[in-house]
Amino acid sequence: MRTPRSPQKSGIIRLFLFPLLLLPLIGLYSQSNPLDAYIQEAINNSHALKEKQFVLERNLFALEEAKRLYYPTVNFNASYTLAAGGRRLEFPIGDLLNPVYSTLNEMTNTNNFPQVDNVNELLAPNNFYDVKVRAQQPIVNAEIKLNRSIKTAQVSLQEIDMQVYRRELAKNVKLAYYQYLQAREAVLIYQNATQLLQESKRVNESLVRNDKAVPSVISRANSEIAAVEAQAVEARNQQRNAAAYFNHLLGRSLDQSITIDTIQILQGGDRILVSEQEGRPFIFENREEIAQLNKAQEINRLLVNLEETYRKPKIGAQLDVGSQAFGLEVGPYALLGVSLEIPLWTANRNKLQVQQAASNVSALNEQIAQVKDQIQLQIRIAQNAVQAEQEILQSYNTQQDAARQYYRDTFRRYKEGVANYIELLDARTQITNLDVRRSIAYYNVLMRRAELERALAAYPIK
Repeated sequence: MRTPRSPQKSGIIRLFLFPLLLLPLIGLYSQSNPLDAYIQEAINNSHALKEKQFVLERNLFALEEAKRLYYPTVNFNASYTLAAGGRRLEFPIGDLLNPVYSTLNEMTNTNNFPQVDNVNELLAPNNFYDVKVRAQQPIVNAEIKLNRSIKTAQVSLQEIDMQVYRRELAKNVKLAYYQYLQAREAVLIYQNATQLLQESKRVNESLVRNDKAVPSVISRANSEIAAVEAQAVEARNQQRNAAAYFNHLLGRSLDQSITIDTIQILQGGDRILVSEQEGRPFIFENREEIAQLNKAQEINRLLVNLEETYRKPKIGAQLDVGSQAFGLEVGPYALLGVSLEIPLWTANRNKLQVQQAASNVSALNEQIAQVKDQIQLQIRIAQNAVQAEQEILQSYNTQQDAARQYYRDTFRRYKEGVANYIELLDARTQITNLDVRRSIAYYNVLMRRAELERALAAYPIK
């Protein structure tokens, strides 16, 4: 028959195996990873992204407006005027022609040449209407084409900006998720430490009853239990705060539960290994920040071309169809015209605007070079941080093995009466502290990998 395992041994085994149970398989990938689902949920619920989406829609409307500048415009115009006083048109046509007409009538003995009144008309038309439909069509206008290209580039720029925000949000969600897991594991470590102390307390009570230990060891055990429980309370508070921040990033209720899949924790973090990137040149186009600057550079070049179009002529056509007359009379008419505009002199204002736009292009060239240097530095720092945290984690793994062996030996010697209770507490404290530090180092590795993944723009944003 198998001998039942004592509660004390079970607690020790749980303490030793707990970190191993939380250690995910390196590089394991699964489509069911909750972290990817959480990232997508954060992207779907982000108010900032929704705001940027509205800005994108505005830019799309502006682009459609720019395209329709090629279309003709048709307007209906009507006017009616009444006039009194003001300047008049006076012409003595009667004074000039009537003497001549009188002479002709006498010579011909007829009245074929009537008398003519002098002209005395108001210049402003009185009781006059003009109703027309006007159609205008641009024929040659370089500004329209360039304006459409600029609006197209602005749409692309906004789309890239949204992608940058998605990547940053994905990184922040990962960091918050790992911080929550870190706090959660700390709570479990302190709970297991409390169980060990409770078991050692029961052993001490048995030893005191058998006069093999002084009663003060029980008081010391109660004090240690209270101290560890206080640490557990603090860890639970950190866990609640981490959960609230994580839920805030996801745009949902702050107290909503978080799904944990310990086997799949590394699905996102372990896609990027430091060794995979050593010796490989980084493709800067993978970073949307560079694409943003390139697109801004394109817009500035288009602005240079736009300012240079002031030299080019503009040709347009105009057609008016309507009626104009005095009173209720009808006077239909049609008027077709072609306009030509050629700038001759603008006091070099446009030339100065071209130079300003060209200076912006040169400034962006330098900014792109600077950002590339910063990205290279960011990647190198992130790689070094991952490497350092992995080495720290490995050192804690080694220390844990030694600490556990020391605790087992000390516990055995304590039951045999060779070691004192202070030695046993010191061995237990050493294990708990190493578990906490190893947990911190473990999740620091994941967080540094998330930062490296962000620096390499490697996370597949959907």
